[in-house]
Amino acid sequence: MASSTFVDTSGFYALLVQNDSMHGKAVSFLSKATRAKARFVTSDYILDEIVTLLKARGHGHLIEGFLESILASKACTIEWMDPQRFDATRQFHRKHSDKAWSFTDCFSFCMMQERKLRRALTKDAHFRQAGFDPLLI
Repeated sequence: MASSTFVDTSGFYALLVQNDSMHGKAVSFLSKATRAKARFVTSDYILDEIVTLLKARGHGHLIEGFLESILASKACTIEWMDPQRFDATRQFHRKHSDKAWSFTDCFSFCMMQERKLRRALTKDAHFRQAGFDPLLI
C-alpha cells in the first residue's frame, strides 16, 4: 500500500452500511490499510454524494458521525474543487462525452491523474473504464 487510495462514494457507502454487498471486503481493506498506516484521498464532490446517498437510502443517522470523522482524519485528505479544477473537469467531461461518466466521476479521474493515484475503493466500473483499479469489483 505504497501510494494513497482514492475513496469513492460507493466505497464510503460499503464501509458505512453493514448490509451493503461489499461491506466485509471494504472493512477488511480498511483494517489492513490502517495497520499499514496507508493514506486516503477523497473530494468534496464525493462527500456531497455520500451524504445525499445516505440520506436518500434511510441512513441519515450516519451522516454527522461520518463527516466529523472524515474532517478530523489525518489519514484522509479531502481535495476541493476550485475554478481551475472545474475547468479541467469540464474539458475532460466534454472529451469523454461518449462515456456514461458523471461530472463527479470526471472530477475524481482528473484529480486521481493529478495526484498519480491508481487505486480506488469503489464498486463503480467507470473507474476501470478510465484506467484505474477499482478495489470492490
